Amino acid sequence: QVQLVESGGGLVQAGGSLRLSCAASDRTFRTYGWFRRAPGKEREFVAGISWTGGNLDYANSVKGRFTISRDNAKNTVYLQMNSLKPEDTAVYYCAATTRLLYTRSRPSEYDYWGQGTQVTVSS
Repeated sequence: QVQLVESGGGLVQAGGSLRLSCAASDRTFRTYGWFRRAPGKEREFVAGISWTGGNLDYANSVKGRFTISRDNAKNTVYLQMNSLKPEDTAVYYCAATTRLLYTRSRPSEYDYWGQGTQVTVSS
């Protein structure tokens, strides 16, 4: 059974950093994405990464602050979050597909999802 297991969430003060990890079991995925859902808001795209890591996408709201990366040997994707703001508070989800996506921001394109990890940024 394929699982995506996220870790690394928590409570941090504004301006701080967190690193999220998402480890995939039992399968190699060609495309990963990170999404988030804040209270009372729709799920939104955060970042996406291609198989080689050469193609990266970011939401405008996180560009320059967040970095997505992957380690294919470990079947793991990361999201380094710096200069965190209170508006980054949300449940963060990693998503994956075995397909090579050229548009990585659509949730409907992903086949597998993690359980989510809470990120809370205090002001």
